[in-house]
Amino acid sequence: MQKNIYLDYAATTPIDPRIKPKICSLLTKNFGNSASIHSCGQKAKLDLKKARKEIAGFLNCQEKEIIFTGSATESNNMALKGIAYANLDKGNHIIISNIEHPCIMNTKKWLETQGFSVSFLEVDSQGFVNPKDLENLIQANTILVSVMHVNNETGAIQPIEEIGKICKKYKIYFHTDATQSFGKININLKKTNIDLLTASSHKIYGPKGAGLLYVKKGVKIEPLLHGGEQEFGLRSGTINTFAIVGFSESVKILKKEMKIDFEKAKKIRQKISEKLKKIPNTTIISPENSIPNILNVSFNNIEGESVLMLLDQEGICVSTGSACSSKDLTQSHVLRAMKINPQVAQGSIRVSWGRFTSEKDINQFLDVLPKIVKKLRSYSPLK
Repeated sequence: MQKNIYLDYAATTPIDPRIKPKICSLLTKNFGNSASIHSCGQKAKLDLKKARKEIAGFLNCQEKEIIFTGSATESNNMALKGIAYANLDKGNHIIISNIEHPCIMNTKKWLETQGFSVSFLEVDSQGFVNPKDLENLIQANTILVSVMHVNNETGAIQPIEEIGKICKKYKIYFHTDATQSFGKININLKKTNIDLLTASSHKIYGPKGAGLLYVKKGVKIEPLLHGGEQEFGLRSGTINTFAIVGFSESVKILKKEMKIDFEKAKKIRQKISEKLKKIPNTTIISPENSIPNILNVSFNNIEGESVLMLLDQEGICVSTGSACSSKDLTQSHVLRAMKINPQVAQGSIRVSWGRFTSEKDINQFLDVLPKIVKKLRSYSPLK
């Protein structure tokens, strides 16, 4: 099989080679437990402190407001469940958008079994929530609103500043899952009314196994895990120092190269979009107001899974939606929420690119893709 052309950056990114020396050092030499009082432990504790300071500076928040977790999934669970149980005296009603990541959607289902009420904030045909609709859903017992910053399937950027203002007006906590936006577009926590924010290392060229939950000072939240009282008592468990330091090293690079990455992604998006528009009966689902490194596109009369598999045979990796639910071949809940025609939704794939995507990769993809679409349509029973 030929070398892979990786166009699934929204699922995970390759580790930037520049952070490998630091990670390897922590795995083989400076591997102490940051909770230990001996010199090896204190060295790890210092590395952890530096990492927290680096990321807090990137988000423009206090160091103690950064809680390190094992993943974005854990952070999202902690945000919803932690706020829900800590604020029962105020109410039991939560609002989330109906295009959230599966870890939010499944947390919603679980909370409902525990006596909490969860309402959906619906999106329009472009995949955007309307802040005015949010006000109509707010009740006297509403304690939390959770709306993702950027959708993982379409790249749509939600109006989180407006949502934050509404939540502040009604004195409701606001959480945003920024897994797809962190490191791609600016997030200044001093200028937005965000109480909780989720981000992940492996989406920004860092190692897997590290995520964070920003918890604004004064927010009342219950921890998911109880144990050794690490992370200011909010996330017990031995600290995954090497992954967290890798996370912060990736952030260091982002501080210098985020604009470069963004401009490169924009050029790739334009090139791909122009080529796709020349393929008959093709629908670009991603809206104009989306991050430039994700493009959701549908090819009428064929199935997206078939396109994915034939591309994979050519050594090209893409996705049909969220990598966390890609084994489920039912229609994407995001596209269903957007009221996309089911037949169009079934023909969709998600292409995403990043720092290490080359022009040669894109040219190869754009050369192979039209041939695959034509081949599949030639014997499709849907035509």
